[in-house]
Amino acid sequence: MTSRPAAGGGRWVEVDPARVGRWVEGFADRHGPPTTSAREYGLLLAAPDGATAELYAPPGAPAGVDVAGFVASAVTPRRIGLLLARKGAVAIGVAEGTELVASKVDTRYVQGRTAAGGWSQHRFARRRDNQAKAALGDAADLAVRLLLPEAAALAALVCGGDRRAVDGVLADRRLAPLVPLRAERLLDVPEPRHAVLVAAVGAARAVRILVRDPD
Repeated sequence: MTSRPAAGGGRWVEVDPARVGRWVEGFADRHGPPTTSAREYGLLLAAPDGATAELYAPPGAPAGVDVAGFVASAVTPRRIGLLLARKGAVAIGVAEGTELVASKVDTRYVQGRTAAGGWSQHRFARRRDNQAKAALGDAADLAVRLLLPEAAALAALVCGGDRRAVDGVLADRRLAPLVPLRAERLLDVPEPRHAVLVAAVGAARAVRILVRDPD
């Protein structure tokens, strides 16, 4: 389980789907038995002392109408696509439940910014832009080969890394069938590598909970 402050107050907690039931029991022990109401994103727990917990269903999982239904849905194995991209690096995979069943990682050199001025700066900028475009093209080709054939079977497409890089990959018209599957949340991951992709499977399946304590 991980925890971090939330913008606007409260904190985000990420919980493995199999431990959500226990987490809810702990919330009730700390704040009193909560009332539960279904929301578009998942469930809202409202405790007698004013504490609330918003449980967000994992990508591709139905929200459920109560805690038991929510947990059952969250732990059910789902087939999801993963697209992690940063400047010059991409990791693409398909996961079945907790297992990464297909993957491909690719790295292409993209020159960093230069402090040079004048004509040299423009020349280096053009070279960097061309390298970045080539890297995005390679990443899109990988997604076409690995993810596009899976589109009909995927419950969701979970992306991570740099939003501009991810957007650039998915801007390829060939990948249009994947766009409606894209989960809203962007995973915060380092430069894509195979180990990062493996870890992203657990992050993609985690239940996100926004906790707000009483005033």
